[in-house]
Amino acid sequence: MTRKKMVLFGAGKIGRSFIGQVFSRSGYEVIFVDINRQLIDRLNESRQYKIIIKGPEADEIIWISNVRGIHLHDSEQVIAALADASIAGISVGQQGLPAALPLIAQSLLLRKQKHGEWPLDLIIAENMRNADQYFAAELANLLPPGYPVSQFVGLVETSIGKMVPIMTEKDVKEDPLQVFAEPYNTLIVARNGFKNPIPDSSFLAPKQNIKAWVDRKLFIHNLGHATAAYLGYSNFPEDRYMHQLLDHPDILEETRRTMQQSADILLGLYPEEFTRLQLEEHIDDLLSRFRNKALGDTIFRVGCDLYRKLGPEDRLVAPIRAAQKLNKPYNLILNALVAGISFRAKDENGNYYPADQKFFAESENGVNYILKTVCKLDIRMDCCLPLAGGKVKPG
Repeated sequence: MTRKKMVLFGAGKIGRSFIGQVFSRSGYEVIFVDINRQLIDRLNESRQYKIIIKGPEADEIIWISNVRGIHLHDSEQVIAALADASIAGISVGQQGLPAALPLIAQSLLLRKQKHGEWPLDLIIAENMRNADQYFAAELANLLPPGYPVSQFVGLVETSIGKMVPIMTEKDVKEDPLQVFAEPYNTLIVARNGFKNPIPDSSFLAPKQNIKAWVDRKLFIHNLGHATAAYLGYSNFPEDRYMHQLLDHPDILEETRRTMQQSADILLGLYPEEFTRLQLEEHIDDLLSRFRNKALGDTIFRVGCDLYRKLGPEDRLVAPIRAAQKLNKPYNLILNALVAGISFRAKDENGNYYPADQKFFAESENGVNYILKTVCKLDIRMDCCLPLAGGKVKPG
């Protein structure tokens, strides 16, 4: 039994640049599980990969070693590795969960046969609220009746604040294993999610009230990013990068004001967890990170996937719904949301995000239609923005 072994579902950008990095540098062998066989083969050939840290002043290269991979469809190997792992992680996106969860469930049965009552802690590096409840329910459905999920599985929610921009085709061809990332490297985790002792790592920041920190990420970080992208695109559709948008003083100030409005809502939800000063400092830090030119973060990456990002539990609508319950103002957030409905940025090849084209067709029914059907908001706008673009004024 290897006590310093992590099995990580997802060898994508967050998996390699953040979760895999954190645990490899904390002394773990990291075994990636992924659907991309070419990527897994390369990991097994190299047993290492590089992360290029895009700092404001200069790049830094970090080599991540003691890694290997298993293809997702090699299920027996995946189950065996999980059964002996000291910790596991998952960063596959919601579309990848149906393939991963049955393997986790089967590994828990084998783990109990081999190691008795040794729990498996699972780092849930997914962009979703109440992830622990979702995983507990799904695993309970996949395991035999009466299996004590709460006893043998530590469901560790996280708040993922790492920004990993899209890499160009040229970057990927140069080295398919390399990944770009910003310097930020703190993994916020739920302290009470662990069943085993919390790993000894300087990169981990355990929090007692993880719900508050997940919402801080959504209400401040994700909201600020989306606000800059949507308002910025509406006013400067020729810009391509986030740092370009935030170099416009009006966009920077309106993004800051919108983040501050959402921070006030967050304080209403969690008055014991945060202070206004802490959130103001967090907003300043985020805006500085958003403006990091070296990241090359595109407006397309930040704004696309509109069904998800304008959904009822996501970065703009969730704060509005909370504001309605708390009787707090949300006009600036609503302004950014409406701008998002007319977001039409393209990637480097001139293509739209595939699912967004269906959204564009639906949006022809008008802003109020999207607010009701996609956002699930009982709000009607007296006037609607041009769907093909058009400047959005400060709210």
